[in-house]
Amino acid sequence: MSEPLLRTVGLTRHFRVGKLLSRQKLHAVDDVDLTIGKGEIVALVGESGSGKSTIARLLARVYKPTSGEIYFEGEPLSGMRSRKRRLAYSSDVPMVFQDPYSSINPAYRIAHAIGRAVRLHRRGVGRKARGREVERVLDAVGLVPPSAAARKFPYELSGGQRQRVGFAQALAFRPKLIVADEPVSMLDVSIRIGLLNLMTELREREGVSFLYITHDVASARYIADRVLVMYAGHLVEEGPTEDILQRPKHP
Repeated sequence: MSEPLLRTVGLTRHFRVGKLLSRQKLHAVDDVDLTIGKGEIVALVGESGSGKSTIARLLARVYKPTSGEIYFEGEPLSGMRSRKRRLAYSSDVPMVFQDPYSSINPAYRIAHAIGRAVRLHRRGVGRKARGREVERVLDAVGLVPPSAAARKFPYELSGGQRQRVGFAQALAFRPKLIVADEPVSMLDVSIRIGLLNLMTELREREGVSFLYITHDVASARYIADRVLVMYAGHLVEEGPTEDILQRPKHP
């Protein structure tokens, strides 16, 4: 069996909450083992507060684990000491966030937002090449014509279009795995299906894997190869999508 693209072993994150003299330990994530294969869409499903978004932030290195380890292509993240290696991991595993209205700087055109991602994570790419890359990823996420989309400011775009820009920013890193944290939950139902289709299209065209985090079982069934179920910080079920959803072992 081939090495998974990403796996976690005993991944745990606790937080201290409350006032100084009465702090308590919040077990946000406890002893989670998960895997994501190459070219796979995995849905991480659970109710609010179950630990889904904490896992997303652990994978994105926003939080450090209390204990446990994350392996990417067999390499432990704790062993990534150099800035260059950590930056390479950030390019390989970018996030798409829930709120399409706060994830893009409103003061700049879309070309600047995506071009900055290219400039920071792919040094040595010239200005003209950056412009071509901006248009390539905008076209890939269905914002056409891309030259016109690149000139727009965020306020000129709808919520669904802004979320497509979020996916375009992630693609600009040439990623291997995109962590999508509730990417359609703030959008109208009529728009959500287009974003879900976009993820499956990007998997087919770009070869990128997805960890799709959601509380919506129906959308997980629509796009995921496998489903992982979180409850109270624990991974309580995992398996092929239809097996989990047709014969759930947990309410």
